[in-house]
Order: sequence, then C-alpha cells, then structure tokens
Amino acid sequence: MNYISTRKGFRASGTETVFQGLAPDGGLYLPEKIDVLPGIKNITSLAQAEKAVLDALFDDFPPEVREEALSRLISRFPAEDPVPLVKKGPFHFLELFHGRTGAFKDVALSMLPVFMRHSAAGRRVLVLTATSGDTGSAAMQGFAGVDGADIIVFYPATGTSRIQRLQMTTPSQPNVRAVGIRGNFDDAQSAVKRIFSDPAIAAEAAANGVALSSANSINTGRLVPQIAYYIVAAARFDGPIDVVVPSGNFGNILAAYYARRLGANIRKLVVASNVNDVLHRFVQTGIYDPGPNFTVTNSPSMDIRRSSNVERLLWELNYDGDVEAACAETLRLVTDLDTKGRYELSPSAKEKLFALFSGGVATPDETEEEMRRVKAESDYLIDPHTAVASFVARKLSLGADGIPCIIAATATPHKFLETCRRAFGGDVLGEAPESFKALEEMPEVQTRVCDVAGMPDEVRLLFHK
Repeated sequence: MNYISTRKGFRASGTETVFQGLAPDGGLYLPEKIDVLPGIKNITSLAQAEKAVLDALFDDFPPEVREEALSRLISRFPAEDPVPLVKKGPFHFLELFHGRTGAFKDVALSMLPVFMRHSAAGRRVLVLTATSGDTGSAAMQGFAGVDGADIIVFYPATGTSRIQRLQMTTPSQPNVRAVGIRGNFDDAQSAVKRIFSDPAIAAEAAANGVALSSANSINTGRLVPQIAYYIVAAARFDGPIDVVVPSGNFGNILAAYYARRLGANIRKLVVASNVNDVLHRFVQTGIYDPGPNFTVTNSPSMDIRRSSNVERLLWELNYDGDVEAACAETLRLVTDLDTKGRYELSPSAKEKLFALFSGGVATPDETEEEMRRVKAESDYLIDPHTAVASFVARKLSLGADGIPCIIAATATPHKFLETCRRAFGGDVLGEAPESFKALEEMPEVQTRVCDVAGMPDEVRLLFHK
C-alpha cells in the first residue's frame, strides 16, 4: 500500500509514513487506494479485524512485524473481547476503554511502538505528542521502556481531569516526559506542527542523531489500527448501522469513515460535539470556522477547535480521480484556515459530506443530565464524552427506524471522578481499576510546565539526552 500526502501528493510507503508522522509538505498521509476487504462480514473478533486492516493498509511491514504488533495488543487486553458491544436502552455502546489508561487510544498505542521501532531501523526517534488528555497517557504507556525511542507529551496544564493528569505526571521511565503548557490543546498542537516544520530544529535533531515523529492520530500508525473497532462492530449485525463518535481531533470518527470505505456496513457517521462545536457546524454547513471562543468543559478531550484529521477528509471529499486537483484544493482550504481563519467547501464536496455525516451538540449541563438518565434507565455508567454522544444520538432519534445505533464509549468514567461526583451527587463508580488506585500513591515526577513559546526548548533538551 502506497500513501500520498494531502497537500502536494508526495508518495511514501506505510513504513515511511509511520516514521515521518507529518508529511514533508506539512500535510497528512492517507492511503492511495482502498479496496473492500474480502470476508469482512465474517470477522468475529478485534484480532481478526486488526489483522485484516494491517494486511491491507500496512502490507509493506513484514508479516512478523504485524504479528508482533497484534500480539502486543492482545497481551495488553487480557479480556476475551477487548472491545465489547453492550446493549443499553435503545443504543449499543462499543466499549473502547478496557486498556491500561482507560481510553480508546490504548489499542492503537499498544501497536504503534512496534511499527515505529521497525520503521526507525536502528535510528533514535523522538516522538512529539500534543494531547487534550487521553492520547498523552496512552502514548507514554505505549512507549515506556521501548529501546531507541523517547517521547515528550505536551498537555494543557489546566483543563484535564485529575486522573488524566496523574497518568502523565507519574510515569518515571527515563524515555518518557510530560510537560504542561500554559495554553490549550490547539496551542499545543499548532506548536508541535511548527516544530516539525522548523528547518533549524530538524537540523539540530539530525546533528544529534535524532529523528522526530508523532504519536497523535496525524500518524498513520495511530489511525490505521483504530479502523478495526468499527469493522468488528459492524460485522456483529446483519444489516447497516449508524455510528456516533464523541469527536475532538476527528481521528476516531475518521477511522469509522475508513472502515466504511473498507466495506463495513455503516450508513451514517455522526459527529458528537461539546460546546466547542466546530466539527458539528462543519458537518452541518461545510464551513470550518473555529471562531474566537474556546470553552473548558466537562468533556476535556473534546475541547479542541482545530482538528488535524479533518484535512484527510478534505482530500477525500475533493478527490474525483485527479490526485493533483485534490491536493490543490486541500492546500487552498488549509491555507484559507491559516490566513482567513475559516474555509468553505465547494458545492460538490459539501454534497459528499452531507451524504455521509451528521452531528449534534451537548452542553455541559446536558452532558451530566445524560449521564444521570442512562444510569437511571439502564443502570449503566458512562463518562462525559460518551454522554455527549448518547445525548446527540437520542436527540437525533437514532435507532428509532430499526437501524442499530453504535455509540463509541471512548473512556471509562473512572477517568472523570470530578464530573461523575457532580453528575451523580456522590461516589457511585465503585472500585477503581487497580492502575488508577496506584496513581494516588505515586509521586508526580513530571513537573515541568512551560509557555507555548518554550515548547521548542523543551524538545531541544532531549536532543542531548
């Protein structure tokens, strides 16, 4: 499988895309050609789905590397079904939170270090990651102790939950580092992209024998394994399904989009947003406009206004057999975002977008009310991000027409104790996972905090490690 970059059509193998992270043109890599997977309806497990996806999209990785990545995943998810589908009320909740850090990122970030080590081919890699809360901890868990790889995670110093923060500040392995920033996720993500594109930093890294890469979903090694969630979910039903995903950086619902391209019987892709509702407005209007307002909410992993993975969708919406034209239009749109603060799709791209996607919004109060409603009606506890998706699904009356509605349950409620206590009026979660309980006893060793302008210097410190 060859990949192409979204802005200038640079071609690369899957191996090269994992190693590079961001494409040289500043864009993202996406598969050049996608065919329907044979036997996709007969898949019965996450392991089978992952194997099928990796064989199709990462076929240039040797079979033994793909097998090692899959074995590492399974070893970290001891349950027979790592991503169970639980029917509660009118909806089916796809539980993606049974990994070590209690969030959907754990599946892909169990596999990425294997792909990265092979791609690096003995070179030292420094993985730069911006996080709104969950990616950072999962990436640190995934890369901890991995030979030849260091990772630095930048997270908002305020705005994450206590458990999210502790998961990033307590790891003590010498190859992992977390730095709080005085800013939000958008600030961190933009700064990381600037670091990647800075020739002086690249030259200094190279002079010290270091290559820069990423563990965000801008990296194909993060995105590709997530596709399997939705393939295995769709295969559990005889007919079509709708999928509702609480969306921040757009990587998780983009994985569902690619699952559909690979043959998963998905009718509608529904973007669930909190009051930072840029994505909802985009799928409703075809206009991407972050606007001036940023709100810290009780669903912090979705407190994002500039979603990187939308760029991949832009290319897909504008591709009509002409790679050069799709790249030119994608570059025009992202340039408009940088220079004008917004962009608008062409009429033909809007038509494609509206045919596939819809969306909705939940306010913080509506989110907590939905948590209470689901508990009262189904005796089921959901985290605030999943509650946003559940509220949107209910508001849109999904499932009422007989089409099963799958809600991506992206995190365990134990990660958001403060919100759960407020929503439920006390402690109702019961026994916390052992890994979470241990966090309270561990010293916080990752104590560095910097301004956004200081992020390049934090990266440079690791060149001389």
